[in-house]
Amino acid sequence: MAIPIINSWQNYYPVAHEGLGSSYERVVLNRLLSRLKRDYGFSRVLEAPCFGFTGITGINLVSLAQAGCEVYLEDDNEQRLELIRTTWMDLGLPVSLRLNQGFTALDYPDGHFDFAFNFSALWFVANLGSFLKELCRVVRGPILLCVPNRDGLGFRGQLKGYSRSRYPFLQPSFIDPYSIIHLMTRNGYRLRETDYIDCPPWPDIGMTKEDFTSKLLGREPHHDHHSDPDTALSILPYYKGEDPGFNQRMLRLSGLERYAPQSFKRYWAHHRYLLFHRD
Repeated sequence: MAIPIINSWQNYYPVAHEGLGSSYERVVLNRLLSRLKRDYGFSRVLEAPCFGFTGITGINLVSLAQAGCEVYLEDDNEQRLELIRTTWMDLGLPVSLRLNQGFTALDYPDGHFDFAFNFSALWFVANLGSFLKELCRVVRGPILLCVPNRDGLGFRGQLKGYSRSRYPFLQPSFIDPYSIIHLMTRNGYRLRETDYIDCPPWPDIGMTKEDFTSKLLGREPHHDHHSDPDTALSILPYYKGEDPGFNQRMLRLSGLERYAPQSFKRYWAHHRYLLFHRD
C-alpha cells in the first residue's frame, strides 16, 4: 500500500483510473492467486482488511470469484463498503461484505475459510496479535499476507510523509515480516514460501506516473483521467470481458519479475509476500 492512498482512495470513483503501475500490479497478483488456487483448490476465501491496494478498493479477489470461489471482504469504512458493493454488482459477481472496526475479532466459526489474504493492510488493524490470532482461528488452509517492501527505495521515499500525529491509525511496525512470522508461528502456522512481488521498471511512487511527473515539476496534472472514462486505465474492463488483451499488455513489462536477481529486487520490488500453512 502506498501511503498517499489513505487520502486519495475516493479519487478512483466513479471513473476508475489506476494508472499503469497499479494495473500491472493487479496482473502480477492475479497470477499468484491463480497459482495458489490451482495448488490448494480453495473455494471459500476471506480478505480482511480489504483496504490497502493503491487503486480501486475491494477487487483483489475478483479473479478468484470468477474462478468459482465464494468471496468475503471486510473493511472499516462504511462509505468504501458501499462503493465496493456497487463495483461487484456492476461486475455481476456475488460477494459478502462486513464492516469491522479495528479487526480485533472476526465473526465467523472456526475453520470457516480455506484461504485468507490481505494486501498491504496489516498496518490498519488495531492490534496485530489479536487480528492474526483470529485470522488463524477462522482459516483452515493457507494464508497469504502481502506487505510493503520496507527495504524498497520507493517505500522509504513515501515514509518521509509519515508522522504519528498525521496518521495515528497507521502502525508501520505491523508490516515487519519477522514480527508477522513470529505471531503466525505462535498460532500454529509456518512460513512455507516468501518472495518479492511487483517489481516493474519504476519505483513505488504511490500514484500514477503522470501525476508523479507533474508533482515533480510543481504543476497540476495535464489531464484528469479520473473525469474522462475514455482515457482511464483499469482492470475492470478486462473483468467484464471488454478488454481481453489487458493481461498481455501489462505483462510486457514483467521482465524484472522474471529475471532480476534477488539482491536487486530487495531494493526495487514494491511488495513482499508471505505464504503460511498450518503445521
